[in-house]
Amino acid sequence: MAEAAVDRELSERVQGMSLSEETPQDKNHKSSLEDKVNDEDSSLVEELHRISKKSPKLIRSSIYSAPADPSMQIRSWKMNEFKYYDVPSPFPTLARGLFTHEVETKSEATRHRIVARGYDKFFNIGEVPWTTWASLEANTRAPYTLTLKSNGCIIFIAALTPEKLLVTSKHSLGPAAGGTSRSHAEVGEGWLRKLLAKKGKTEAQLASVLWEKNWTAVAELCDDSFEEHVLPYAPEKTGLHLHGLNECTKAFKTMDQHTVDEFAEEWGFIQTPSTVLKTVPEVKAFTEAVGKSGKWKGEALEGFVVRTHVTEPPEAQSSARAPPYPPGSSFFFKVKFDEPYMMYRDWREVTKVLLSKGPSEGNVPKSKLRRPETKMYVKWVIGEIIRDRSQFAEFGKGKGIIKTRERFLQWLETEQGSKALATTGEIPEEQGLQKQDGKKFGKTIIVPVAIPGVGKTSVAVALAHVFGFGHTQSDDVHAKKSAPIFIKNVVGLLKQHDVVIADKNNHLKQHRDQLREAVKGFDPPVRLMALNWSLDRPMASIHRICSDRVTQRGDNHQSLRADTLAKTHEEVLWMFLRTAEELTDSEVDVSVDMDIEENLEDALARAIDACVRILGVPRPSPEQVGEALAIARGYAPTKKKADDPKKKAPPKPRYFGILAELDVDDVLSARMAEADVSAEGKDFFEKLKSNKRVTKRPHVTIVHSKALPAQQELWDRCMGLHSLAVPPLLSFRLSRLVWNDRIMAVVVSDLAVSNEEEDVENKALDFVVKLPPEVKDRLHITVGTRDDSVPPVEAKDLVVEWKKQGDNNEMNSLELKDVWVKGRVKGLAG
Repeated sequence: MAEAAVDRELSERVQGMSLSEETPQDKNHKSSLEDKVNDEDSSLVEELHRISKKSPKLIRSSIYSAPADPSMQIRSWKMNEFKYYDVPSPFPTLARGLFTHEVETKSEATRHRIVARGYDKFFNIGEVPWTTWASLEANTRAPYTLTLKSNGCIIFIAALTPEKLLVTSKHSLGPAAGGTSRSHAEVGEGWLRKLLAKKGKTEAQLASVLWEKNWTAVAELCDDSFEEHVLPYAPEKTGLHLHGLNECTKAFKTMDQHTVDEFAEEWGFIQTPSTVLKTVPEVKAFTEAVGKSGKWKGEALEGFVVRTHVTEPPEAQSSARAPPYPPGSSFFFKVKFDEPYMMYRDWREVTKVLLSKGPSEGNVPKSKLRRPETKMYVKWVIGEIIRDRSQFAEFGKGKGIIKTRERFLQWLETEQGSKALATTGEIPEEQGLQKQDGKKFGKTIIVPVAIPGVGKTSVAVALAHVFGFGHTQSDDVHAKKSAPIFIKNVVGLLKQHDVVIADKNNHLKQHRDQLREAVKGFDPPVRLMALNWSLDRPMASIHRICSDRVTQRGDNHQSLRADTLAKTHEEVLWMFLRTAEELTDSEVDVSVDMDIEENLEDALARAIDACVRILGVPRPSPEQVGEALAIARGYAPTKKKADDPKKKAPPKPRYFGILAELDVDDVLSARMAEADVSAEGKDFFEKLKSNKRVTKRPHVTIVHSKALPAQQELWDRCMGLHSLAVPPLLSFRLSRLVWNDRIMAVVVSDLAVSNEEEDVENKALDFVVKLPPEVKDRLHITVGTRDDSVPPVEAKDLVVEWKKQGDNNEMNSLELKDVWVKGRVKGLAG
């Protein structure tokens, strides 16, 4: 009874509290705001505006109304993540999470105030030259405070005015786009109200302290009921974990851990566990010991954030190895652990694949099956999906991830599970290596098998640096017949190096055959070792990933440069995707599976592991790897081909559609194998498959040029999204499969903005909200037509008619379960 009374009292307090309540003091806060502005901070924001206007892909911003006072406009700044690695930095600040407000002074001049400030971007050990162990020992000083790396999402809490608070996520605030679910900022705000109520404190009191100190409280929102991450949180550890107090200034200044812990205790936040060490060697030894066990204080963890300060650099040190901060500055680095965190993350991702593509081990990328535990998990979860798919109904929305994993771990503890794991062998990353034939190799050619944008040259540059391999690029050959010259360059380098990287896409069998033919006379024989970026995802997904990378690198390539207006680079990528030929074991001596979605750091680690295992080269130190990563990220070609003035522009769009990231064949084949499918439906789909009439490039048509000028407004809004350098991502559900004896289509429902990417300036939300009802009612994907005499446009009529009449003697349908797809609006020519 007493607990119930306390809960009621807390509930009443929370309901009575509002960040938007008007207070008498707010009417006179203009002078207070002006007092908080200083020249250095204001100049920083002016510089951000200048760079953003000149290079919008480098720095961009979004404007939000402050929930506590909608009359105040708050600007959120976001930097291009890839450019944080550049030396020197192109940014005037390295802050990740920066919110500013324009202040009108008494003299009617516009100044800028930093309202909330996150940490400066910090890096993992070896990720950049200044986070190698040697560099850290030379450039930082004690104490070294290690705080647990929380596994949630960042929340900033700062003073909007002396009486009101601003609560944000890393880059946004206020309600989520579309209003169908709560945003991270809203959930963080709700937890803040709860903890203040428990402490008997008010938001105005907290705002007053943060205003006086000019601090941003940096917390981690850990709430599995809202959003599950990889590691679970018990009820007593659910809420806001405070791990930092930053000054709201241009320079990165953060309070010591003792001050942070005292603040957490006073205001009701959960304290972040920490420990203090005296030297870098102690930090290295401690984290290596924890990394081996995968646990600290009895619990699994992702890693540590190490907080220290910059000291005077050694005189003889290279500037690239020094942190990009002046002596005395706050400085963070992180130590991440692969296990069990990375394994748990793999389990989450393979489950998503099996739910979307169908419960078959063949649908899981080979790169995910290296660990015996993961191979066993895949077999177990396939059985669970087949047994009761409903238990995974919310998995795609981030719910049930931890519960599924815990059920598997419990099963592993049983006699059946332990026996099954004991008989499950590890799948090697390399395929085709036949040790039993006793074949002795001399030299080695590393053969990337890829398409543009996977990162093959970055990996090659890093490997060449860290191991001293020879490296030659086909893109450096500027001749009409470049292939013979490239092959000659490869063979020439073999005279000087034991290992040569033949840096070319090599996406065609003839390219691989040419390399084999060129070295067939060598004795001992030359090993061909492929780094194979397998195209084992929907073509639209691969195209989006690679196209975004081409856009991000801009003109930093010999020939394939980003064209954000005409999108010519996108057409080049489609050409590669259409013509690429899958690598077979007989073409090379050993093939290493790479992963298109991996970032450079992970891709390089995978390639280095393969070189150590297969070629027998010594494993490089983290310092050497970090240096190689920095060189790869800073790489720029010395030769560039001039743009061809006679090059034809791509054809103008005939229609706009959402390019669906979906393998129609995989998804429907899995559904057709189930017991509730009619014989007629199975037969028609099998005929489409056997006649190769199932679409390979599925799309959802939005508007066709034939509908102009009547639908000019819709056409223009589609063109607006298509013309963006990186268009926003949409999501939708495939709800029903519909067919007659001429055509088969999938009904598209629940079109929304995807939560996987940020919707800058709510352009995607605006598009979805303004989509006419009659357009939403006819959204579909054409699966295939009986023959060429049936026009694909009949699919639209079929879907519209089925929605009116339902199944009958001429039309049939089949429910699709939990199939969610993403895609972007694109202008399509055919």
